[in-house]
Amino acid sequence: MPPSPATAPEAPDFGLAGLRLGAAAAAPVALGVAVYGLAYGMLAGQAGMTLAEAGCMSALVFAGASQFVALDMWVQPLPVAALALTALVVNLRHVLMGAALGPHLAGAGPLRAYGSMFFLVDEGFALAAAYHARGGRGTSFLLGTGLVLHVAWLGPTLAGHAAGALVPDPARYGLDFAFTAAFLALLAGLWRGRGDAAVWLAAAGAAVAGQHLLPGKWYILAGGLAGGLVGLARPARRAAREDHAR
Repeated sequence: MPPSPATAPEAPDFGLAGLRLGAAAAAPVALGVAVYGLAYGMLAGQAGMTLAEAGCMSALVFAGASQFVALDMWVQPLPVAALALTALVVNLRHVLMGAALGPHLAGAGPLRAYGSMFFLVDEGFALAAAYHARGGRGTSFLLGTGLVLHVAWLGPTLAGHAAGALVPDPARYGLDFAFTAAFLALLAGLWRGRGDAAVWLAAAGAAVAGQHLLPGKWYILAGGLAGGLVGLARPARRAAREDHAR
């Protein structure tokens, strides 16, 4: 017998409701992103980027970690190959995040799903993962978060570049800590209990070890892979225990 309308699971939907939910969830986080974007714009100007270059990078790359790394390599002539490789390594974690969210976007269709993935950032992933873990089915939720965060990143980038001369040292005012503080707040919302401790510890341990042992930014990928592997092993161990009990 098919489930009654009152008990049937909500069908995946790429609509305005999911967009609004995603935008509303991202609004508080956007304040921290805006401060971080302001700091990036200031530092980009000091590194020698033009306003157009800083704006295009924030609009098209839209990845704070790799953009800040690029500032350290922004010299003339530009080391294009090294910049591209470094950005690839830093952003490889997005492959893992995309794989985690992929099943929740399956009902959106390829164009909408890949379009939403363009706006995938750490904060958006944390919000979307928590939303779907609570049973949310809106496939446009990620896009809703991404649009808000994109505006919160691009606008302050331009404003920060224009005002860079007024604040020669953003770190002096704690602006460089805005991203870290916002992400730590998001982590609290992802914690589901002691069962997550092994995953978090594995990711943190691998990242710290990788920072000391691996060149460049490979420690970011090492942490993501370690946490992902431990997370994948948990259902297998649980299934094995249940089979043994039977």
